[in-house]
This record gives sequence, structure tokens and C-alpha cells, in this order.
Amino acid sequence: MPEGDTVWRTGVHLDEALTGRVLTETDFRVPAFATLDLSGRVVTGTLTRGKHLLTRIGDEHTLHTHLKMEGSWHLYSPDTRWRRPDHQARVVLRTAERVAVGFSLGITEVIPTSEEHTVVGHLGPDLLGDDWDEDEALRRLLARPERPVGEALLDQGNLAGIGNMYKCEICFLQGIHPLLPVGEVPDLPRVVRRSKAVLEANKHRAEQTTTGDLRKGRRMWVYRRERQPCLRCGTRIEVAELGGRVTHWCPRCQPAP
Repeated sequence: MPEGDTVWRTGVHLDEALTGRVLTETDFRVPAFATLDLSGRVVTGTLTRGKHLLTRIGDEHTLHTHLKMEGSWHLYSPDTRWRRPDHQARVVLRTAERVAVGFSLGITEVIPTSEEHTVVGHLGPDLLGDDWDEDEALRRLLARPERPVGEALLDQGNLAGIGNMYKCEICFLQGIHPLLPVGEVPDLPRVVRRSKAVLEANKHRAEQTTTGDLRKGRRMWVYRRERQPCLRCGTRIEVAELGGRVTHWCPRCQPAP
């Protein structure tokens, strides 16, 4: 599933391509909205909340999409051939200048703009949002001090934007095992600040890195590096399913609790 910085960048691209443009055609390829026609309306903006995309159309409608595991948004010139199969398209928005196609989206729905809170109101503070609130994120994390920190960081109700990749990398950078209870994490505010810093540093990058090295095999400290030597200490990286998600860590740099 894409990380919050990838979704943020997608939102920026959609906003730049569509905002202020009149839709010449809309094609919602999901049963609940297959007959809905919003052509003739102006796109007023696209914004992100965590991993959710909200594209506002006219004064009353919001297209709510979520990439989930396989989804992506592509932008094309009107006569350009699509890079993914037509049958994977879930929504098509056309203007005179651009065509925006959402492929294999996990969520595609149109809701009243006044009811956006019903789909994103459960989220914690957005790490890349203008309204980021570190104190509120800490309060939510500490509400369940017994919870493993890796699991708590993934919970979008605590802070929005961290996926499995950054969960593994942030725990490594802090030298904490993903199973360490939140209440036992040394300097939890620093964990939260580092989480924000990592997403901020990568939000304009097509290829993400937490090491600062963009060479193949060296972009991440531990994520997807199972059985390879730790880039810091040389110990073999471990991998296991923790809390329902595949997790990578260095047993020496991140000793078990």
C-alpha cells in the first residue's frame, strides 16, 4: 500500500492538472455511480487526508478515492494511449487539456462535499497536512500504552500517512523493536517528529529513501532487506509477520523487548 507521501504527491498532481478546469466527461466505472454524470462542472481542488484523496467537483460533490494496494492515478494528454489496461480503470475524468484515470482503486465513491468528514473524520493528525498537530498524535498513541509501537504507527487513527515501509524504517532509525510497547518507547515525541521528517523529505521524490542513498539496494535500512546484512552493523536482517504485517528489523540495532 502506498505511503502517505506518495498519496500526497498524487494529490498535488491531480490538483495541478484539474483544478479550475471544466469536466467534459466523467466515467465512474463502479456500479453505485455508473450512471452519475458530472460533466460540465468545474473541479475546485484535490486534497489529501492521510492516504485518502478528495477531489471536489462543483459546489456539492467530492470524489473520494483510495489507492489501497494496487491503485494509481495517471494523467494523460487527450490522445495518449493509457499505460494500464482499460478494464482496470475505475474512474475517468476528462477536460479539454487532460485525462485523469484512476486504475484499480480500492475505493471509488462520490459523496456530498458537506459529508467528507464521514470518510476521513476518523483519521488522526495528517503528517503532511497543514493542520498537523504533534501533541494530538502523541495523545492518541499514548491512549493505548501497551500496544506494540509498530502496530500503533500503522494505525491511521493515531497519525495519518505511515505505511508498512516507513513503520519498519522509523523503528530502525529510532533503534526500537516494532513489538516494544508504546508506553516503553524512549522519547516518543522524537519518534513522531522523525516520522514527519521522513515523509516530508520524500514527498517530492519518485523514489523514496530513508538512508539518503538512492542506489539500488541501499535506499532502505531494513525494509525488504531480509537476510541481507544490516547497513549499519552487518547483522542479518530479520523478517516476520508481526501484527498481521510483514515486518523487517535488525536484531542487533533493535533488540527484542
